[in-house]
Amino acid sequence: MSWLAFIVVGLIAGWLAGVITRAGGLGCLMDIVVGIIGAVIGSYLLSLIGIVPVSFLGWVGTATVGAVLLLLVLNAIAGRPARRRR
Repeated sequence: MSWLAFIVVGLIAGWLAGVITRAGGLGCLMDIVVGIIGAVIGSYLLSLIGIVPVSFLGWVGTATVGAVLLLLVLNAIAGRPARRRR
């Protein structure tokens, strides 16, 4: 995967993870960082059970899973519950 595709996957996955965990607007740069770290976490965890992404959507899904787990762990460490929508 090219660097540009990796950044786009990170941006999409970070944004989706922010929406799923209701972490609020993280900003474009933080979405990319969270998404890229999530891609590393997600690909490691899914490879343990034999799942390997082969398409762009597979990478986005893998990165989103990892980014959601990352945000949930960070929120638990910081003691912040997920915000609720009104």
